[in-house]
Amino acid sequence: MHCVVFRMKVVLRIGGSVVASPFNPVLLSGYADLLRRLKREGHIVAAVVGGGSLAREVIRVAEEMGLKEPEQDEAAISVSRLVAQLLLMKLDESGAGRVPMSIEEAADLMKSGKVVVMGGLKPGMTTDAVAAMLAERISADLLVKATDQEGIYTRDPRKYHEARKLDALSFDDLTRFFEKEKHEAGIHQVLDPEAVRILKKRKTRTIVLNGFNPKNVFLAVKDEKVGTLIE
Repeated sequence: MHCVVFRMKVVLRIGGSVVASPFNPVLLSGYADLLRRLKREGHIVAAVVGGGSLAREVIRVAEEMGLKEPEQDEAAISVSRLVAQLLLMKLDESGAGRVPMSIEEAADLMKSGKVVVMGGLKPGMTTDAVAAMLAERISADLLVKATDQEGIYTRDPRKYHEARKLDALSFDDLTRFFEKEKHEAGIHQVLDPEAVRILKKRKTRTIVLNGFNPKNVFLAVKDEKVGTLIE
């Protein structure tokens, strides 16, 4: 009797709050190991990383210099690409070789079967939105958001003790938990509104989980119960 292995197209969104606030070389290396393992098992994988606290510091500096919001965004995007470059170099031969600068370039690189790693793309677009657009472009089976929380809560657990973690919810329900309804430079919430609109349109299966343990991502790909499922 043969065991059937379901190979998936997976987009992993790694929060900068997890690997770059401050920079965590051990965790970045752990994600490289995880991505290599998923590739070995036959999954087609891409990772989109954020710039974390360094990106927000760069935004603050740009703002104090009198630069406009698109320029603040552009500076933060450069930081996210730096984080992506570090992760890509750690992947070595398993990685796609360069950080793509567009969704089309990322989709083309994924055809090689190697792991694609990217950061931000353009002002006005968060890395959440980049991950959602890539998931839509490649018809991903799963998008995983590795964040600094256990999943999605009824309220911000850092501010409210009565906040309750949700095991599952619909995309329609998710909009009720937004703090910000539009993009701002340095926006930091579980999933940004534009990403949700993109994911909802194609009903992309999405899991938000604690990214401080890369094993959680592996469990999500194996369809184990972890984090918050959105579908």
